[in-house]
Amino acid sequence: MGEQPLSRRTFLSAAAITGLSVPLAAACGTSGPGGAKGGGKTVQAWVLVDQAQNRVQRSAVDAFNKSSSAGKVKLLPISSDGAVYTDKLRVSMGSPTPPDLLFNWGSGSIRPYVQAGGLVDLTPKLTADAAWKGSFLPSVLDAGKIDGKYYGIPMRGMQPVILFYNKTLFAEQGQKPPATYDDLLKLVDFFKSKKIQPFALGGLDQWPNLMWLEYLVERTGGPSVFENIAAGKPGAWRDPAVLTALGQVRELVQRGAFGTNYNSVNYVNDGAGLLFAKGKAAMHLMGTWEVSNQVERHRAFAQKDLSFAPFPSVAGGKGDPNAVVGNPTNYFSISSKSAGKDTAVDFLKKEMSDAAYVDALIKSGDVPAVTGLEDKLSAAPSPEFARYVYQMVQKAPSFTLSWDQALMPQFKTPLLANLQKVFTGKQTPEQFVTALESVK
Repeated sequence: MGEQPLSRRTFLSAAAITGLSVPLAAACGTSGPGGAKGGGKTVQAWVLVDQAQNRVQRSAVDAFNKSSSAGKVKLLPISSDGAVYTDKLRVSMGSPTPPDLLFNWGSGSIRPYVQAGGLVDLTPKLTADAAWKGSFLPSVLDAGKIDGKYYGIPMRGMQPVILFYNKTLFAEQGQKPPATYDDLLKLVDFFKSKKIQPFALGGLDQWPNLMWLEYLVERTGGPSVFENIAAGKPGAWRDPAVLTALGQVRELVQRGAFGTNYNSVNYVNDGAGLLFAKGKAAMHLMGTWEVSNQVERHRAFAQKDLSFAPFPSVAGGKGDPNAVVGNPTNYFSISSKSAGKDTAVDFLKKEMSDAAYVDALIKSGDVPAVTGLEDKLSAAPSPEFARYVYQMVQKAPSFTLSWDQALMPQFKTPLLANLQKVFTGKQTPEQFVTALESVK
């Protein structure tokens, strides 16, 4: 996905930043296939290197180890580079001693391990413990499913994609955020007539383009459209909702929604964010990390002008207007080769929705995927925004993971490259579908 802002790049897999890289031989699980069943030995939990998050995670591990009379957990940060992490994980998962607990992004990131029988199906455990299952927001817990079964437990905050807008600019121009796609088109025309770019877009980085396709497909066809694509069902890419959404992308480009040089504007180096902060663009479709980036780079704008709204509905669309796309959360999964499965499950039950762990996540800026947080979010760095994100996901009937993470790895480059061609008019919607159908 190329380089990304720190919050997205640690949340997803992306370009390297300085950090620890552990030799693979030293990073394998210590319980081993012959270890004591049900715990008794130390199980290892692999995570990405992230100083703030690792502090929170270590506190959870320490708390568990103090209370556990059976097995223990050892946190092992591997790398701050998601690509390095996934390569190490792939090698280790094929060895006799993979990590017992493994940090992942759900969906496509773990599907090959599920298909190979490498992960524990947590469905029976969750079904048997209604309180544990009920401690997580359903749409986020469900986003960790593979083929209808649970393989991941939420362990970080949520990052839905949100329509950000300049509330000061909107007020000055007598406008409101769009409730429908038709409203959005009218706003495009209005701001263009005022010589203001309607939307900032870092098209040079390619992945920001994908957010538009994801939401337009969701609003037009509902979550089943992409669920079928991710499951590899024949003809899934040819769903009418995909072609309609691609046509809407072309309509937005031709209408001037993103200006004329969006394809040479980056996101990671503050190209799109600066346009937005300077009032040269009225809106910006981006993940929740946009807030922290704007606070860091353009604090006055973030405090005075930045506001947020849901992506608009599409007339006649099958999608629920409360559904969201983006990055539900990160997950912990358990290796089927682990001899400490019971210890691993016990750790996930005791710590991932524990009050102390949740409070630490909130204070670090995360919005955890845990139920009953309304009164706790006042401790967040940006309480109003934290509450908005939480309520948004709380009422979402579905939360679709970013396509470039949900699909198998071989789809990522063709998906982003061909979508960029649709944006620039070098490819038709039909040609895009044909190109993606050819990926095996």
